[in-house]
Amino acid sequence: MSTSTFKRYAETFQKTLGDEAAARRRERVFTWRQLPAVIRLEHPTRLDRAHALGWRAKPGYLMSRVRVRRGGQRKRHIIAGRRPKHKGILRMTLQKSIQRIAEERAQKHYPNLEVLNSYWVGEDGKDRFYEVILVDRSNPSIQADPRINWILNPAQRGRAYRGLTSAGRKGRGLRWKGKGAERMRPSRRANRKLGLRVHVKAVP
Repeated sequence: MSTSTFKRYAETFQKTLGDEAAARRRERVFTWRQLPAVIRLEHPTRLDRAHALGWRAKPGYLMSRVRVRRGGQRKRHIIAGRRPKHKGILRMTLQKSIQRIAEERAQKHYPNLEVLNSYWVGEDGKDRFYEVILVDRSNPSIQADPRINWILNPAQRGRAYRGLTSAGRKGRGLRWKGKGAERMRPSRRANRKLGLRVHVKAVP
C-alpha cells in the first residue's frame, strides 16, 4: 500500500524532533529567534498540518510565523517581608493558552485578514513558535470557494479574539461533550450570568 504525500511530510517532520536532529533543530530555532516576532512566510513549514487545518496554495491564504514567550506571567519581585509562596509571583499561569496568544498577535498584525487556525512548529527554552493560517475575506477566490466562504459571515469577525479557532474552542472547553460539560455551552460566562440572574430573581 502506497504512502500519501502528506503522510511522508508528517514522517519527515517527526524525524526532525529526534535526538539525531537536535543540532539542526537548534540551528533552525536560533535563526527564527533573530527574525521579527511576527513574520510572513512564503509556504508553511509543516505542509501536512497546514493542509489539514484548511490552508490551500491559492490566492487569499497567508502564512505567518509568530514567536511567543514560554512560561507563566512575568510578575515583579516584591521587596517586602513575606513568604515566597505568598508573594504572588510564582505559578501565575494564564488561563489562555500560548497558542491563542500567538493567534491574537497575528490577527493584530494583519487586521484586514482573519485567522483560520494555527499549529506548533518549534520551541526552545525561552520561546515557542507557531504558524498561523490567515484568510483574506475580500479576495475573489475566497469569496467564490464554497469550502472557505463561510468565513465571510459577520459572525466570524475577530475569530482569534473570541475563541472561535480550534485552539480557542479547546481553551473554552468545547471539546468536551456529555456529563460534566453542561455549563460549557454556550459559554461559561453566559452560564455564570444566567446563574446570577436566577439567584437575583429568587431573592424576595
